[in-house]
Amino acid sequence: MNSSHAKTHSSEAQQTTNHDVIRKWAEERGGKPATVTATEENGHAGILRIDFDPPDESLDRISWDEFFDKFDEAGIAFLHQDRTKDGGLSRFHKFVKA
Repeated sequence: MNSSHAKTHSSEAQQTTNHDVIRKWAEERGGKPATVTATEENGHAGILRIDFDPPDESLDRISWDEFFDKFDEAGIAFLHQDRTKDGGLSRFHKFVKA
């Protein structure tokens, strides 16, 4: 394998359910845990998102504890990209079935 493969690999999406990895990834990019407005149910978080500044008006920021309670309850995983192909910090992420 050549050294260019390592650069390509870092731009590939990775999947995790590790709370520390998710929180670190988001915070390194200025992301905050959030839920889509009006999707909360009985006081519990609704559809999960990571909100980056400037805040998205369609999202309500929540605590990491509330975020991870919903994350674990929903049985989902976090798909994310660490770097763009040109080496910049990537914000690409989505929530997927675990």
